[in-house]
Amino acid sequence: MENKDNLTCHDIVTVSSGNPYTSAAMFSADVLGNLIALVLLEMGRRRQSPSFFHVLVTALMITDLLGTFSVSPLVLASYTQNRTLVDMSKNRAVCVYFGFSMTFFSLATLAIVCTMALERYLSFGQPYFYERHLTKRCGYIIIPLIYLVCVVFCLAPFMGFGDYVQYCPGTWCFFDMNPTETKHKVYVGVYASLALIMISTTVVSNLFVVYHLFIMYRRCNAHGGRVTRQIRFYQKSLSMTEEVEHLLLLVFITVAFVICSFPLVVRVYVNLIGRSKESHDADLAALRLLSFNSIIDPWVFIILTPSVLRFIWRKLTLCKAQRPPEAPTFSQEKALPVGPKLPPPSPLIELQNDEVEGVNKT
Repeated sequence: MENKDNLTCHDIVTVSSGNPYTSAAMFSADVLGNLIALVLLEMGRRRQSPSFFHVLVTALMITDLLGTFSVSPLVLASYTQNRTLVDMSKNRAVCVYFGFSMTFFSLATLAIVCTMALERYLSFGQPYFYERHLTKRCGYIIIPLIYLVCVVFCLAPFMGFGDYVQYCPGTWCFFDMNPTETKHKVYVGVYASLALIMISTTVVSNLFVVYHLFIMYRRCNAHGGRVTRQIRFYQKSLSMTEEVEHLLLLVFITVAFVICSFPLVVRVYVNLIGRSKESHDADLAALRLLSFNSIIDPWVFIILTPSVLRFIWRKLTLCKAQRPPEAPTFSQEKALPVGPKLPPPSPLIELQNDEVEGVNKT
């Protein structure tokens, strides 16, 4: 709503636009994807002991699912009643809750994905340290710490640093990305800086892992199939195939993570600098793009699960094996002779053969 200023969008009491069916479809896709992903993770946990990486992936899916259940029903209720989040309660309580949930779960998702990238980095860069100290128990400790830090950060607006406001069409609330007071600008700047640091760390860590995998592959080929001591030590816990599967999953999650999160960081910095015209629509677009991250993550995991990849590969291999080879056909009328045509035996040679046979019989 470019013709409306931020104050109007912050205070409207009826939903100005939007489609409830789109929100319902997004909610259904998010819940279904996360539930399927959690079922697949539970099946994998029963087959073998969960690793540190497995714990982090499970925490990511649970975080996305909780985030969906925290905010999506309010969006659907807002469309159904044609009342904005500000008008659904006194003192903007629903809007503040919505903004707190969006900020918390977006920041927690960024932190978990960054931790996943750092875990892969340590598993390749420091395999001895990783094998000795980083177990699944570390995941059970790190995840609550991430939640605690995110909760503390999101409680800052209740203490006067930052502010949760409503965005058009009235079904979204988030922290104010266009603050005027200095203390609110500091809060917004800290959020954008933390997000930028986590995005950069994730990308750099993944690039390091890709490079390290390439070096390990070249070493294996250079030594004629023999592995070095470091590779042999590392393969005690996970095989090279499993590492490639983990890396493939993390790379695609990172791509979705950057695409969905980076535009919001850019908008925050642009608003803080104030060199471009203020655009509430652009802020809302970045906020909506951020919400897609929780939908994409579980479906990326479902598609790139090792069992699914192996199933697809077996199907492709089976289809190729069932194709019979096409045998060459030749026309019988134009068939070529196999060898030179021999002349018929002469009568003299036949007579000599008969005489030899008669002598042998006597």
